[in-house]
Amino acid sequence: MKIKKAVILAAGYGTRMLPASKVVPKELLPVLDTPAIQIVVEEIVASGITDIVMVISRGKGALLDHFAPAPDLEQFLVQRGKRDLLEVARKTSSMAHITPVEQTEALGIGHAVLQVKTAVGDEPFAVLLPDDICDCARPCLRQLMDVAEERDGPVVALMRVARADVSKYGIVEGAQLEERLYRLSGMVEKPTAEKAPSEMAIIGRYLLPPEIFAILGRAAPGHGGEIQLTDALLELGRKRNLYGYEFEGTRHDMGDRLGFLTAQIAYGLRHPQLADKLRSYLATIISSKPNR
Repeated sequence: MKIKKAVILAAGYGTRMLPASKVVPKELLPVLDTPAIQIVVEEIVASGITDIVMVISRGKGALLDHFAPAPDLEQFLVQRGKRDLLEVARKTSSMAHITPVEQTEALGIGHAVLQVKTAVGDEPFAVLLPDDICDCARPCLRQLMDVAEERDGPVVALMRVARADVSKYGIVEGAQLEERLYRLSGMVEKPTAEKAPSEMAIIGRYLLPPEIFAILGRAAPGHGGEIQLTDALLELGRKRNLYGYEFEGTRHDMGDRLGFLTAQIAYGLRHPQLADKLRSYLATIISSKPNR
């Protein structure tokens, strides 16, 4: 299954990050100095894809603006002789070809995927949730693409979680085929620890065949009146092999306050100008006694 297009689902309200996300789309909240949405686009491009469909909602045009040319800014930087910053500004507008698609109602991830049917066409495609920043030596998407090509089938990204945390995720069940690779036979959305079939959770990376559109098109609304992608994946898995791959790397949830902080620290500790100072600061905090 060869993937040539990627879809980013960026239509949500980002309520978990209020008030920061009231006016600024949560996808533009930065990891250090780079917006989360750009890190996701960079992952896609590094995986060999430059054709991207971005699902947005009303009021989120700033996401498209970030990837559009900024002639006034560029002219200002030219006049000031700031060539290094000029290259930074220009990079975002030349990374990939981005096609916007609007989701007019917040009816779930499955509904958002259904909106890209025309833009994607009759070919396999990747879906990425920009809340999930995957910090990997080899791009998470590329890891999944390698599996999809080898197995000629759809793949979802998996992450092992603590048993106490399974109620926060969609949890899969299936047979392990080889290291990190599973053939999935089922999935349960946010189960209790006692009823969870495993400790393997789905995160926001999916490689899907075009027949998912027909499944979503006839799907009845589920919990909260939303069309659930999980339900469609279950039906898809009854018709063909569906794989899960435990990606190599670390996932940071940018829609969660703790995940937002861990991303800043992880990337900061690798930044050539910031790492030593940040490490010293963290050591100071850790060694200090808490105020009473």
